Amino acid sequence: PDENSGDITVAVPEFGPLLQKLRDKNTEVVQEEIKLTRDGKLENLLVRISTRRNEDGRLEGYVIAFDDVTDLVSAQRMAAWGDVARRIAHEIKNPLTPIQLSAERLKRKFSPMVGDQSETLEQYTDVIIRQTGDLRRIVDEFSKFARMPEPELRTHDLTKILRDAVTLQESALADVAIKADLPDKPVMAELDATMISQALVNLIKNAGEAIESLQKKGAPEGYKPEIRVEMKADDGTININISDNGIGLPEDRARLFEPYVTTREEGTGLGLPIVKKIIEEHGGTLILRDAEIFEGNTRAGARAEIRLPAKFVSGSNDNSRGN
Repeated sequence: PDENSGDITVAVPEFGPLLQKLRDKNTEVVQEEIKLTRDGKLENLLVRISTRRNEDGRLEGYVIAFDDVTDLVSAQRMAAWGDVARRIAHEIKNPLTPIQLSAERLKRKFSPMVGDQSETLEQYTDVIIRQTGDLRRIVDEFSKFARMPEPELRTHDLTKILRDAVTLQESALADVAIKADLPDKPVMAELDATMISQALVNLIKNAGEAIESLQKKGAPEGYKPEIRVEMKADDGTININISDNGIGLPEDRARLFEPYVTTREEGTGLGLPIVKKIIEEHGGTLILRDAEIFEGNTRAGARAEIRLPAKFVSGSNDNSRGN
């Protein structure tokens, strides 16, 4: 057959190298895992291409079969990172306390003895103490990721939990307008209030950090930082959207859910993986998309979309709103 006719690489360019490999090696079957991105979502496909021949052995074409192994690859990666996190947390946490205590004792004992060098000594020991504290924070994040507890499900008002998360971040993000569009009646759901609250606070905090990143990079003139929080409940799903007009998402946004991947210099890269894990433990999904372009803006920020299944809804499904 004509190698250029009906070429699958026109529809799926990522299959091209594997098809060419089959042709070049003059073999009957090739198989590889291929990564492709569509609409900002990274997918892992296990692709198998084999030749198709007629009764005379003449090549008629190619047969392509593929399986979506994205979830399997993600589960394997998360399990591996969980093991790494456990080991790191154990190995690093043990020496942190004696290091910090030793630095504090050096500061107390020798500061009076070194005269005009006491300020320098205190500066050095303060660096040790501060960096030890930073390491402890990172280790705590490792521990949270590696030992995520099972959710303790109780009936709670999800509207109140989300409103409380908004109120908390309104204080922390004083220069950002946070607009909440929530049901004005309780939406009762079976969930772990502490874990869901942690997830929602983290997502709103991430939105604020995206705005901060844009401002550091150089926001356009007249820029008004804004976060929009919406929740709707219908017969099938609880939908929560958290949008911002910050710096936006990277092209390969799916990698943000991988442990230790972050776009911020001071981030640990564990925030979103933990949030995703919490949502999934509640039978839901978390997706990152480009937000709609806010009025007065020229670029899209980010939107986190949380979906919880109807089986967790046990109360009001009222859609009337208020804040």
